[in-house]
This record gives sequence, structure tokens and C-alpha cells, in this order.
Amino acid sequence: MAFTPATTEQRFLLDHVVRIDQLAATERYAAASDDVVDAVLEGVGQFAAGEWAPLNRAGDTVGAKWTPDGVVMPDGFAQAYKDYVEGGWGTIGVEEEWGGQGLPFAIQTAVLDTLGSANMGFALCPTLTVGAIEALAHHGSPEQQALYLPHLATGEWTGTMNLTEPQAGSDVGALRATATPLGDGKWSIKGTKIYISFGDHDMAPNIVHLVLARTPGAPAGTKGISLFLVPKFRLNEDGTPGAFNDVRVVSIEHKMGLHASPTCVLSFGDTDDCVGELIGAELGGIRAMFTMMNNARLNVGLQGVQVAEGATQAAVAYALDRVQSARAGSASRDSVKIVEHPDVRRMLMRMKAQTQAARALVYYAAGQVDRANLGDAAARNRLELVTPLAKAHGTDLGNEVASLGIQVHGGMGYVEETGAAQYFRDARITPIYEGTNGIQAADLVGRKLALDNGGAFATLIADIRAEATDANLIALVDACEDIGRRLATSDADDKLAASYPFLTMLSVATCGWLMERQGRIAANGSDDFSRMKTAAARFYLEQIVPEAMGLKAAATASAAVLYSISPEAFAA
Repeated sequence: MAFTPATTEQRFLLDHVVRIDQLAATERYAAASDDVVDAVLEGVGQFAAGEWAPLNRAGDTVGAKWTPDGVVMPDGFAQAYKDYVEGGWGTIGVEEEWGGQGLPFAIQTAVLDTLGSANMGFALCPTLTVGAIEALAHHGSPEQQALYLPHLATGEWTGTMNLTEPQAGSDVGALRATATPLGDGKWSIKGTKIYISFGDHDMAPNIVHLVLARTPGAPAGTKGISLFLVPKFRLNEDGTPGAFNDVRVVSIEHKMGLHASPTCVLSFGDTDDCVGELIGAELGGIRAMFTMMNNARLNVGLQGVQVAEGATQAAVAYALDRVQSARAGSASRDSVKIVEHPDVRRMLMRMKAQTQAARALVYYAAGQVDRANLGDAAARNRLELVTPLAKAHGTDLGNEVASLGIQVHGGMGYVEETGAAQYFRDARITPIYEGTNGIQAADLVGRKLALDNGGAFATLIADIRAEATDANLIALVDACEDIGRRLATSDADDKLAASYPFLTMLSVATCGWLMERQGRIAANGSDDFSRMKTAAARFYLEQIVPEAMGLKAAATASAAVLYSISPEAFAA
């Protein structure tokens, strides 16, 4: 199956959900003219289809390999990555002063969307570099920015995030890695980090690790954490990579999927010769970490879109090719393509609608990033509120769509030859990393509903209600408003027990708002894209929005039943 970039869909969302024209009207984003946007979308589409998509299967079947000298990527990856760097695709959303193009984050999102839809595991590498750029741009010293950002901006060097340790998963405050001052502004770094995506590879001359560690005398918990810049190779006087910095890849994980992305165990300072630099203030690691994490959470939500796009394209291609059985109720007993069967059409329509909804939600959040960067305080609050929705719901939908893709393929979906199973295996990690989706739900009800004394939530509800005309959507918005008010005063157990169904309801309401808008605009067109867009919006409002209303009972139930038994009773 050939990969087809979703260029028309992306342009439609940039116009009608992101409203890129408003951004282009500002001085900061004046370069985002129609011709530039079109050139970027079309160019990256051609690049992804020509160079990254053909490597997708090898990334899964061959995968990244550990060797004593470091991780080796499958054949073709190093050249394809070099072409990515030379094409300038990493520079899209980076500030011009660091060698970037200064275009909106929303356009950078579209670029990563296309690359990841073509090859999700490969695209994780530049996705992580974006987070490193954000952290250094906001918290790095001028010297660090000058030395590292130009290389990270192009992608010539790649970046990683090093948070997790064997004893400290989601509980970041339990980490034990240490940083000891060397007396010259440098620090000796020592410790082990696990689950480090692209922690090592052979595609770039240097890898810039951002590492959370404890300094001597630091308080326990998250308050005692600092962030350090630790390159794989220390820099020479002229800024080029020099001596090895005692960062070793101990192993890579044997995973269910995402085999093109090496998930590394990294050991820092085995020979006491790992040197790092403090990023920002000592004990300021959590603040800097959240700069990385908030960016990463949106991009993980985008991974849900990527895998949904790939799975949908594969399912549609199979359904248009596979011939089996006569259509029920037809006078002819001749077998037809399975796309003619009602249940297959139902699955394909659901895949299309959910993929469009997830993409709209993530692109909408990306547009809020750009408005927040322009100093819009309301947009910053809106971004804070919708980030857990984009991450959690986007990845939930990626998993749902990938699973449906296997179902459309039938028995052939369960064997590896068709490639349908790869999407499902690749998708499954996304609700787990960068803060599990349960953590996203807890964040929503524990912190985000209270933003601006509840004003951020209230204005989102008001904005949806002002535009909504569909009766199902209006009912769901009303339910979300009522539950949100109730959760604001609930006790901790009840609030957290209800958090996930509530997050899903609010996500569907937000997606429904954006889908209804798109359907209304597309109804004026007569081409296949417009007809599909209109039908997908109608399907979403008629079938998916009412499903979310079915979560109301779960979102209002108390946690009493969850604690009516002892922990040991779960093993009964």
C-alpha cells in the first residue's frame, strides 16, 4: 500500500480550526503566507512518501539493534535522516535566530503529522528533538543556546529527555541520579535512566541528553530536582563534537511495537567521566521539565493521529481491493468488494471520523500554542486545559482506529504480512508514555478545571455552546458543564474516580464542536473530500457524541465501590 499524505485535510484544518490567516496577520508569523504553507505541506508530503514511508516495514521487522559500540538503525534510516536534515524539515517552527524558519507551531505540527503517518517510529526522533529545543530556548543560558540550538534546530544533532529510572516511573520525585559540582561550572553526572527513546543511534554526530538529577543537599521529592545538559560527546573549542562523555547505552528494550525507535537504558558516569551543565537554576528542574513535557504531550497526542491515519489508509485500501461475498439484499449473488458491506462501511466511517476528530483536537491545541506565544493569556489558559485532552483522547483514538483497522482486514489483519498489526502494536505505548492517560485525567480535574478560578473551563464551554447547533452536542456540553462544576467540589477519591470518563466526555464535546464546524463548511463543496468531510462530521455527531453521553453515570458515580474491598480482594 502506498502512503498518501493527508495534505488536503491538513490545509482544511489549518484554515478552519487553527485559523492560520489570523496568525499570518501578525508580525511574528507573517512568513506563514498561503504559498509558504502550501509549499511546506506539499514538500514534506512528497518527502515522507518518497523516503520515510518505504522504511516503515523495515523499521518494524528489522528494528533498531544494540551493539557494544552503540545502537545501529536499519539500512536506509541514516540516509533518510540526513535527507530530512538537509531538506530543512526540522527548522520549520524554530526561531530564526537559531537557524529556524520561525513558522507557527501549528505548521510544525503538520510536518510531524505527515512524517509520523508515513513512519511513526522514525518520526519519534525529531519529535523528541523539538522538546529539547523548547527546554533550551526557555531555560538555557545564552552560551548553551548559541552552542546547541543551531544544531538541534536543523536536526543535525538530536535531543532526548531523561526522566525515568528503574525505581521512579511516573513518580519523578523518586529519582536518584546525581550531579556533583566540579568547581568550574560543570557537574559530574552519575546514574541510570530507562525508557529513553532514541537515547542512542547512528544517524547523527551528537546526541544532546537533557537529564534530571539531584545536587548535593537537595531536598527530597520533586523540589530537589535540577536539569542538566549532557551531550554524548563533549564539545571542542570550536563547538564540534569531541571526547566521548561517558554516556553508555546498556541495552535497548524488546518491545511490543515501535521497533524503529530504540528505547534505551542509559548509564551516565560509569567511569566517573560524565560531565554536564546546569540548565536554568539549581532545583529548577521540574519547571524546565514541564516545558519539555507539555510540548511532548501534544506531540504524543499527534502520534495518535499519525497511527490512526496510517491504519485508516491501510484499511481503506484493503476494503477497496478485497472481494468477498454478495452484498446482503442484492439480487446479484456475485461477490463484491468488502467496502460494499454495511458493517465494513461502518468501521471505515468510524475510522475516518475518529481520525479527523483527533487531528482537529491536536491541531486546535497547536494553534493555541502559537497564540500563547503571541502573548494571548486566554490562549495560554485554553492550551493548559486542552493539553490533557489532546494527549489522552488523541492516543485513545489512535488505539481504537488501529484496532478497527485489524478488524477490517479480518484474519489477514492478525497476521503480519498486511502490516495492519504494526499500527496496533505501535499505537499501544502512546497512552502510557509522557504521563499515562490516567495522569492526564487527574491533571484535568485536579489542576486544569481550577485554572483562572474556573474561568478557562467556563470559557471553553461557552465557546462550544455559542457555535453548537446539533442537539446531541448541546446535550453533551450541558452534561460536561454540570459534571465539571460538581467535580470542582468533590473529594479527592470521587474526583479521581470520575476523571477519565469526564476527560473523554469533554474531549468528545470539544471534538464535536470542531467537527460540526468542519461539516458545516464542507457542506458547501461537491468533491469527494467535501462529501467525506460532511459525512464524517454527521457520523460523529449522530453516533460518537451520544456514546460519550453514556459515560455520564461513570463521571458522576462515587468511588465508594472501588474502595469497598481490600487491595488483596483484587486477586480473588
